Amino acid sequence: MTYIVNDKCIKCKYTDCVEVCPVDCFYEGENMLVIHPDECIDCGVCEPECPVDAIKPDTEPNVEKWLELNRKYAETWPNITAKKAALGDADAHKDETGKFEKYFSTEPGSGD
Repeated sequence: MTYIVNDKCIKCKYTDCVEVCPVDCFYEGENMLVIHPDECIDCGVCEPECPVDAIKPDTEPNVEKWLELNRKYAETWPNITAKKAALGDADAHKDETGKFEKYFSTEPGSGD
């Protein structure tokens, strides 16, 4: 088992999860985070830290798409190991649906 980040993270990018990860398996895109499934140790400490409920175990139904997306972009986006401010309009987007189709970006995060 591993954990994945889904579309609820898009346009929010709260990084509370990064701060508690003992193995630094989060990677930063322009407007979301992903978890590297081969680095995740399945400890689960990140899941309750996400204020938008964007982190799920890969045992949940219908997460195959997200597992592959997390794997793909964890290979190209920069590793993030410290908490930083959420995106400026995160609160306005946290309950929005359909964010993947509207906003997903393949661009890497700033990595700073």
